[in-house]
Parts: sequence; C-alpha cells; structure tokens
Amino acid sequence: MPRTIRLLTLCVATLVLSPLWAQSPPTQNPAPDPSSVPVIDGGAGPCSADFTVIDSNQAAVYNAKISVHIAYGFGGFRKLDLQVGTNSNGKARFTGLPSRTKDGLFFQAVKGDAQGSAFVDPAKNCNATMTIELEKKAP
Repeated sequence: MPRTIRLLTLCVATLVLSPLWAQSPPTQNPAPDPSSVPVIDGGAGPCSADFTVIDSNQAAVYNAKISVHIAYGFGGFRKLDLQVGTNSNGKARFTGLPSRTKDGLFFQAVKGDAQGSAFVDPAKNCNATMTIELEKKAP
C-alpha cells in the first residue's frame, strides 16, 4: 500500500511539474534601434503626422517629447492625449489621427529647457510632414 501511494505521488508531481520543465528560459529583448522611427497609433482615424525635431543649429534632437491633445467626434467629446519621443535622427510619427477635429491639431515638442510647436488641420492635410525647431524658453 505505501508503495502505491509513493508511485501515485510521483505521477501527480510529474504531471504538475512537467509544464514548468518544458518552458524555455526567458529571453532578453534586444536594445531598441536608436535610428528606427518611433510610432504611436491613436486609433482614431486614417491620418498621420511625421515630425523632424531640430535645434537652433539645425541638428536633429534625440528624445525630444512630442505631445498632442486631440478633441474629436461629435461636439469634440472624445479626447485623446498622445506623446512620443524622437529617435537619433530627430524623427517621430503619429498615426491613427482623426480626419476631422474641431480646432485642428496643435503639437508641442519639448527637450530640456527648449520647446517648439506645429499646427495641422487634418481636414486639409491628412498626412502631414513637419519640422519643429526647438528654441530656449524665455526666463
């Protein structure tokens, strides 16, 4: 009788633990490519906006944060806040933007104490390409 219990315990333990043995060890995610263009999808429509952020010397700005607040739909009741950082070439992309908004889209880029902005009306320019030049904030 004790031998049967030990054998049954061994079988149950094997069944319970076998999925754990079969799992492969976790893999490390490779470091992101600093030259790939970061993309954020708003999921609110067919439009897009491509950006290049530069400084006063016309050099690309890495990791500038570009943000936009979107009010869309009937009466502008739907709201969406998006933000993306630029790559090593100063580029970033917004997709899934609505084709109609109440007041257009006002994008703001910030890096440290410098900022810049751009405006686009997606009803007139659904797939916009813009450059934002960052300037130091006034004290």
